[in-house]
Amino acid sequence: MVTTRTVDGVKVDVRHSPSFAVARVGLDPGEQFRGESGTMMATSAGVEVKASTQGGVMKGLKRSFLGGESLFITTYTAPDAGGWVDVAHHLAGDIIAVGVSAAEPMSITKGCWLASSVGVDLDTTWGGFKNLFGGEGGFLVHATGVGTVLLACYGALDTLTLGGGDAVTIDSGHVVAFGPTVRSELRKVTGGVVQMLKSGEGLVFDFTGPGWVMMQSRNPSALEAWIRQVAPGQTGGASSGMLGNLFGD
Repeated sequence: MVTTRTVDGVKVDVRHSPSFAVARVGLDPGEQFRGESGTMMATSAGVEVKASTQGGVMKGLKRSFLGGESLFITTYTAPDAGGWVDVAHHLAGDIIAVGVSAAEPMSITKGCWLASSVGVDLDTTWGGFKNLFGGEGGFLVHATGVGTVLLACYGALDTLTLGGGDAVTIDSGHVVAFGPTVRSELRKVTGGVVQMLKSGEGLVFDFTGPGWVMMQSRNPSALEAWIRQVAPGQTGGASSGMLGNLFGD
């Protein structure tokens, strides 16, 4: 199944959705598109591929260490005949194309920006105190300008539309992006460190409408924690860790 969308003049075909999505971006002659380093799967003949820090080394370092994205951004430039580029996320999940404008910027959480038009500017903004603990949240990638953004998620994608005064609480690891009119606040979901460890929950975002919020059905940090638990070299090793999970140890 292939889903085709044209956003701000950019044609995007998403196939293998929602589990192992790949996005094909159509490029007019000489048109450019930018992507996260390492996301390219294939290009048509003649497409130029060039990596740079986009905005200088300091901006690249800020985006990398604070926003969770790569230091380098890859720019794809179509030849005179036009072309296409296929991009995919490193985690199994879906991809969606959305538009950004001066009136509709968006905030994107760590690791969910996949690619965007050259008219979209990416900067890192402060999103809350989660960065003090590591993991999700903290600094967000703020997308402004005019163009198309490809967002990638781990698992399936859900979009919530909140009316004025409507509120929702979402685990920070499940948030993909949210619009400019939504108010957000980051807090601990439980009353203390012991309760946090017992419940397995960390920090959550409280969102208040009006506006939209995108969520992913899986949490990348939970996958990372599970891999560390069952990996060789950890307590009990891989096999005993898996058996321990099965028998509740």
